[in-house]
Amino acid sequence: MGGLHVRGAKGVRRVGLLGGSFNPAHGGHRHVSLLALQRLGLDAVWWLVSPQNPLKPESGMAPLADRLARARAVARHPRIRPTDIETRLGTRYTVDTVRALRRRWPHIRFVWLIGADNLLQLPRWHRWDMLFRLVPIAVFARHPYSLRALSGSAARRFATSRLPERAVRTLAGREPPAWAFLHIRVHPASATAIREARGKAARRPASEKKRLANI
Repeated sequence: MGGLHVRGAKGVRRVGLLGGSFNPAHGGHRHVSLLALQRLGLDAVWWLVSPQNPLKPESGMAPLADRLARARAVARHPRIRPTDIETRLGTRYTVDTVRALRRRWPHIRFVWLIGADNLLQLPRWHRWDMLFRLVPIAVFARHPYSLRALSGSAARRFATSRLPERAVRTLAGREPPAWAFLHIRVHPASATAIREARGKAARRPASEKKRLANI
């Protein structure tokens, strides 16, 4: 694994991991990453641009190279680093990715970053309970999922491991299982909405596209 690296990993001690398809990356991803840097006291956030999410259909998935290029254009911050490292690791599931990253960078304290929607569906993930035991997890509020997520099976299963929000800055240094829920200003961007808007634009008649371009 000698050639495996993430730009700027040397000297970094606390890293947030934001995984996903990034199909496409948008301002919401950047918003959460900036808050994670600030509120969790992280040195960096790595965007793990997945080759293919096992829970999502391949249909409509843009090529990895395009999604990675878009992510780099959206990140616009020296401490937010989009990467295709999952492809180079050859991992398919989050739990395997985290294991591999911990082996590769044993000096880094990783924190897994997810939205409330993913906390809600976490029990569908492969060996999701092991993920809680491998890495601290920061959950960010996302409308309209937050209340259901906090009463869902994952939150209940690890209720005694939840930190008060005032202690989130200590999360990276905690031994897992440890997680916290962050109440944040929710960003309106959605990858699904962006794809749907693009699809509608592509289906417009040429005359309509020309008229809109001249407005």
